[in-house]
Amino acid sequence: MPTAPANKEMMIVATDYFTKWIEAEALSSTKEADVERFIWKNIICRFGCPQSIVTDNGTQFVGRQITAFLVKYGIKQHLSTPKYPQGNGQAEASNKIVLDCLKKRLEGA
Repeated sequence: MPTAPANKEMMIVATDYFTKWIEAEALSSTKEADVERFIWKNIICRFGCPQSIVTDNGTQFVGRQITAFLVKYGIKQHLSTPKYPQGNGQAEASNKIVLDCLKKRLEGA
């Protein structure tokens, strides 16, 4: 995939399992602080605190900083099954939609 402006080569995507609403943001890095900022800005400030969140097992989702952040706001964390993307089908479907849209947009840039 082409690089977005400002060298943003990564995406973080969140999907509401009930409404299927997608929140996505291009990032130049995906450290715990970036994930925390995304959850704060794109989820908590817009929709309030979710009861729970499902993430993969990436270090940016399981470190002390993000764990403390989730505990502070009373958000339960569930981890998807490692190396089994089918176990988190909604996230995979959302990622495909976002990637298809991004490819079309960046190819025209």
